[in-house]
Amino acid sequence: MKLKRFLLRYYPPGIILEYERGGILKTKSIDLIDLKPDTDVDALALEIARTEVLVTPSKIDQIKVLITRLQEKLLLPENQKFYLFKVLKAHLLPLTNVAFNKSGSNFITGSYDRTCKVWDTDSGDNLAVLRGHTNVVYAIAYNNPFGDKIVTGSFDKTCRLWDAQTGKCYYTIKGHDAEVVCVSFNPQSTCLATGSMDNHAKLWDLETGAEICHFKGHTQEIIAVSFNTVGSQLITGSFDHTVSVWDVRTGSRIHTLIGHKAEISNVQFNWDCSIIASGSMDKTVKLWDALSGQCMVTLLGHTDEVLDVSFDTTGQYLASASGDSTARVYNALTHKMISKLEGHENEISKVCFNPQGTRVMTASSDRTVRLWDAESGVCKQVLEGHTEEIFSCAYNYTGDIIITASKDNTCRIWK
Repeated sequence: MKLKRFLLRYYPPGIILEYERGGILKTKSIDLIDLKPDTDVDALALEIARTEVLVTPSKIDQIKVLITRLQEKLLLPENQKFYLFKVLKAHLLPLTNVAFNKSGSNFITGSYDRTCKVWDTDSGDNLAVLRGHTNVVYAIAYNNPFGDKIVTGSFDKTCRLWDAQTGKCYYTIKGHDAEVVCVSFNPQSTCLATGSMDNHAKLWDLETGAEICHFKGHTQEIIAVSFNTVGSQLITGSFDHTVSVWDVRTGSRIHTLIGHKAEISNVQFNWDCSIIASGSMDKTVKLWDALSGQCMVTLLGHTDEVLDVSFDTTGQYLASASGDSTARVYNALTHKMISKLEGHENEISKVCFNPQGTRVMTASSDRTVRLWDAESGVCKQVLEGHTEEIFSCAYNYTGDIIITASKDNTCRIWK
């Protein structure tokens, strides 16, 4: 084996080794999930050299430089304030979702007006309008980390794959018998998963648009699909109160996660794919052992429906959002609640962490977005100005730009 070069992954922190073996270029990652700004760089570099054969003594100084760069990324100013940069009168009808490409240079918006639009984050300029759907464009996504393709899922029962640069439609995916409400690219960007109100999920070849797998078994609508980090498994959450874990290669069901007493609202793998989190209309969050399919813990406390769950980038912390106007932050490993986020005046439909894991962002039907200290639960800032419910929000890759989307037909860029 011959080491060719190092690559950095900022969130979650890691060093990627690109090496040659038998004439074939390969990669492997050194995950530094527990890296902190005050971690001893010298000691960590020596430990990496001790356990990783590709990191020879001559490379230790280079490893130290890389670790220091990763630490610098974790030092986002704790008291950064966001200010309104642009109000985009994005669509003729209410928005459905927003999503950034990996670098955060562009973002997309979906709408009831049957279009998806591509925007330049720095200028707020509209770069492209993706037209062709005959009903609501509901589910949208970039094929991150590549960011060269966009998928749109629609109430017209189809999906469309687009060139992110030119706005050209590569092809239309047909095969569902009802609205397509969730989409997800696999990490390698070779295939696409779709979930539909027809109770089915499907896997499609990205090159040809051909159907690869048909995941059958749910008895009600599928509202969430998500791949594990390596792309070997897919999870689906359904209104039938269950979550299914599927083998992507064979299309067979590995586990059915049974225990919720009402519809699933969202489901996610954590970073190392050891834990699956599910939120439900039964007011609970459940954490499942991804290997065995057994429920590890039921997180109680919300007094209304749990509408969203989200892991931080390291997969060690989990946030939940509820119709009871609160959000909660948990340690996903110890199952202990760290903080309770109180202050919204109405239901919270969306929750997510910043890339550093230090802040939690919540979007509410009270027309505000709030930014919270993840550890203390203190509200650090309220983003105000939307005149209708806010149902979607996102951080860019570095955590210094926010997009919010509202039923007032606008999205706002905050810097």
